[in-house]
Order: sequence, then structure tokens, then C-alpha cells
Amino acid sequence: QVQLVESGGGLVQPGGSLRLSCAASGSIFGVYPMGWYRQTQGNQRDLVAAITIDGSTNYAESVKGRFTIFRDNAKNTVYLQMNSLKPEDTALYACNLRVGVVNYWGQGTQVTVSS
Repeated sequence: QVQLVESGGGLVQPGGSLRLSCAASGSIFGVYPMGWYRQTQGNQRDLVAAITIDGSTNYAESVKGRFTIFRDNAKNTVYLQMNSLKPEDTALYACNLRVGVVNYWGQGTQVTVSS
């Protein structure tokens, strides 16, 4: 069993920055693909950023140049650095870890961008 605990969300003004963290614990026996998703109504999850086991990354077009995903394998933690935040970035951000065909999800952390 794998548990994911997210932190770092909050209220920020447009143009501001936040850093989200996702710490994995439990049955962690190696490095796995991880990512951040925006959760919308109906529990739809849209990819924001993902990182592979070797550190390769991919991003949604709407966040390229503003967000950066990176990981600390020694701490089993993945981060999302969010800069130049816009009101349309407001969402519940959920962390994902994939083991084979099984996806583990965190509870999400709320990001609200408003003046």
C-alpha cells in the first residue's frame, strides 16, 4: 500500500508563486512515475505535469514556462513549483503515483489564485 500526502496549497495573488509537495510512504521499493493533476467537477483529472523515473518531464500547454516539476528520490517526494500564477490556475491539485497499472492518489491540495 502506498500513501500520498500533499501540502503547500493556499491562497495567493495573481502573479505569485507556490510550491506544492507530495510525499509518498508505505510500500515504496523504487522510483515510480509521478505527476500532478487538476481535479475538476465530476472528479475529472487533467494532467498538469508529470515526471518519469529518470527525471524526464512533460507539461500541460497552459503551464509551460510557468510550472516546474521535480523530485527528490531520497525523500520519495515530488514537487510542483508554480510561478506567475493566474486565476485560471485555481483548482484542487492531486498527486499521482503509478505502480504498473495501479494509480495511487493523494487527497489533493487546494490552490486559489485571487486578488
